[in-house]
Amino acid sequence: EDVKPFTPEKTKEIVMSLQQPAVFCNMVGNWPALHWNVKYLSAVLEGKTVQFRLGLKTVDLVPQFETSCSYVEATLEEFLAWSCGQPSCLSGPFSCYDYSKYWAYADYKYIARIFEDKPEIFQDVRWSDFGFPGRSGKESTLWIGSEGANTPCHLDSYGCNLVLQVQGRKRWHLFPPGDTSFLYPTRIPYEESSIFSKVNIANPDLKHFPEFRNSTAHVVTLSPGQVLFVPRHWWHYVESIDPVTVSINSWIELDADHEARVEEAITRMLVCAIKSAENPSDGDLWLNPTEVEATSHEINLQYLNKAVSAYLKCQETSVSGQARSSSTDAKQRTNASCKRKRREVGCEPESCTLLTQECDFPTPKAEELQKIPFGPHLIQVLPQSHKTSVMGTVAVESDSGDLLHENEGEHFGKLQCKRKRLLMNNDCETAAHQMDSDCSPCTSQTALSTNDLLDCLVNPRVISLVAQLLLEKMRV
Repeated sequence: EDVKPFTPEKTKEIVMSLQQPAVFCNMVGNWPALHWNVKYLSAVLEGKTVQFRLGLKTVDLVPQFETSCSYVEATLEEFLAWSCGQPSCLSGPFSCYDYSKYWAYADYKYIARIFEDKPEIFQDVRWSDFGFPGRSGKESTLWIGSEGANTPCHLDSYGCNLVLQVQGRKRWHLFPPGDTSFLYPTRIPYEESSIFSKVNIANPDLKHFPEFRNSTAHVVTLSPGQVLFVPRHWWHYVESIDPVTVSINSWIELDADHEARVEEAITRMLVCAIKSAENPSDGDLWLNPTEVEATSHEINLQYLNKAVSAYLKCQETSVSGQARSSSTDAKQRTNASCKRKRREVGCEPESCTLLTQECDFPTPKAEELQKIPFGPHLIQVLPQSHKTSVMGTVAVESDSGDLLHENEGEHFGKLQCKRKRLLMNNDCETAAHQMDSDCSPCTSQTALSTNDLLDCLVNPRVISLVAQLLLEKMRV
């Protein structure tokens, strides 16, 4: 049972070569983390509370960003009782939230933080089997949700992603980087390293976002014991489809992250400067709850300079071919969990070692890309077919008997989805989107807003160009 289909070396080679999502099967059968259901974790935490994000199970055309959600502090025992509809919840932290109308999500919880007094549990997660020795639960995050709990469609600026499903199932909708313009990227609400889509994937508004019709989704239902690989810059919308779900993920650093950090530093400077000047009280909820505060211009500038220095250092190291020390590798593993929410873990710009990490993985050779061993142990997450309804599914069975569902259908923009979403108003949806089908401006719109300007200024294409110009200036 401990024999795995791929060695750690081969698995890492696959991960660093893959340019599309795929699911690893039969790779984690001996991981103690497979026992991390909510009941078990509740016993381990011994009454410790975690923060849950709550949203309404209501369909709407607007994405349900974190800025529009409610939040409660609760124990996992209270969450489990609420998700089972037990009467005891009438007086607990979930008492104001009817389970039939709301979902709850304890998302993006650093395992190193919530289990800081039980470090032995870190070894239950063994990413060393995927070719990353020393990487454990300490460099991972935990996600616990009820049915309907979801993450708005976004891409991660840094790294690639490995996701282990532990309890229940989650449905992933993934879009390639080439579909970015079809997904109408936005940086409001602002969160470092997360670029959100203005489109509600579950119920797209094709009048305001017609180009979404041209996007192509890769859809997969991830079951317990399976590990999903999400390549760099792939967009994803994720939803829990069972009463209770638990998953664990870890981000893998890439050489390209150095340039991405420069782009993120530029974005932070622009967003914080312009939005703080307009509304210092954050009244229009432009700052995501994961970002504790809008830092000063001086700190943001310092962060930018460190990001540029780290990028240039990486380029020098790559050219000279200097050997990398094992201590640097260990530092990179530890810093992986600092991908988002920098300030939440006390990783300030002036001391963030992410900005000084050296180059890591080599660029895969062309011949390696032709040798990906797809089969029962490594299943491609395929794009949707153009022939059948998007809600149709094909089950692919792994050796372990788990079913991997791959949706087939027309372009994702034609989805007739029954998912329930929060009904909300968001200030981010403003003049640029208030257009009739003939592209004439809405008569009620009289002027461009700050958000409209920011949508253009911090568009990923613009930021990428600015970053290249800055780096070119530094080289000169």
